Amino acid sequence: MNNKNGPLKDLKILDFSTLLPGPYATMLLADMGAEILRIESPTRPDMLRGLPPMVGTENPVSAAHATINRNKQSLALNLKDPKAGEIIRRLLAEYDVVLEQFRPGVMDKLGLDYKTLKQTRPDLIYCSITGYGQTGPFKDRAGHDINYLALAGLASYSGRTDSGPNLSGTQIADIAGGSHHAAMGILAAAYQRQQTGEGSHIDISMTDCAFALNAISGANALAGAGDPQLEDELLNGGSYYDYYRTADGRYLSVGSLEPQFAQQFFETLGHPEWVQRVLQAEEQQSLKRDIANAIATETLDEWTRRFANCDACVEPVLNFSEASESALMRERQMLCEARGTDGEPIRQISSPLQFDGHKPDVPDPGAALGRNSRKILRNLGYSNTEVEELQRRGGTCWPNE
Repeated sequence: MNNKNGPLKDLKILDFSTLLPGPYATMLLADMGAEILRIESPTRPDMLRGLPPMVGTENPVSAAHATINRNKQSLALNLKDPKAGEIIRRLLAEYDVVLEQFRPGVMDKLGLDYKTLKQTRPDLIYCSITGYGQTGPFKDRAGHDINYLALAGLASYSGRTDSGPNLSGTQIADIAGGSHHAAMGILAAAYQRQQTGEGSHIDISMTDCAFALNAISGANALAGAGDPQLEDELLNGGSYYDYYRTADGRYLSVGSLEPQFAQQFFETLGHPEWVQRVLQAEEQQSLKRDIANAIATETLDEWTRRFANCDACVEPVLNFSEASESALMRERQMLCEARGTDGEPIRQISSPLQFDGHKPDVPDPGAALGRNSRKILRNLGYSNTEVEELQRRGGTCWPNE
């Protein structure tokens, strides 16, 4: 089920989360060997399960769910059932990390909050992912990735002056904010526990984490440089570091900021004299227009060939299919195949992490809802009669067999 040779093979996590931030975090941890048990509602399935397209013929599953929840077991459990708390406490004899993504107070009402569960497992690591954190004026407020980026200040200088803030192709606050920071926090807490024997409660606010991503521009603003503006920063369109449209409607990325790269870029572009304008702030917008006009004269393939052997930080903007089939991604083993329950291959994005030159084992796709329910409950000491009774009253479920 999990990457048995991974560096996190002894870490065992109960994952109460759905959709993207929490499940992506536990996917990262599972790829590194952690054992993940998803605690899922038998009556309100994770919406990701129904997200098209579906893959497989005999037992179609969501491609996104199959990837983001790979290498995880599934226990269907109604957390409002009278036995739910007892089941979770029994699981804590083996699982020493909890990740949850409910609004503040929900786990308290269920009797599954950190303080309560810590009484059963004193060294428990408990990670809570929310939009706005466990404290503060917005803690009970609903939100999405777009809202977290807006309140964090990032959206205010990401976009174009003529159209305003733009939407990213991926969920930056959810993944870079929630998922990655949750995984880092859990690993830091696990290391601390090794040193002290103590657990901890990790409070992940996706808005806090998005705010921290302001990094350079935020540091400059705090130092008195003023608020970053659209197309006014070195890396957000205020310089010739940008995307340029080609003759065939594709785009070329130009990141030739350093002098040695700029020299090669303008020489290859056919205008070596333009390098003199690079350091002139008043020339930036006119320089960009001249570059845009030059690049618009040839197709993306023509520019790609011209820059192929030029070390100038210039690359074509590929669509996902082109990127996935590129020599770069093939060489870096960034695609893998999982095997569905019907034996059909499911192509997936592979873990980007290699340890000693090795990628994780071939993954199992995301498990069917409750696939492991009966086995796990029996292993916890519940009789067949007790398990069947729990299932009859809606406290658990498992796939039809």
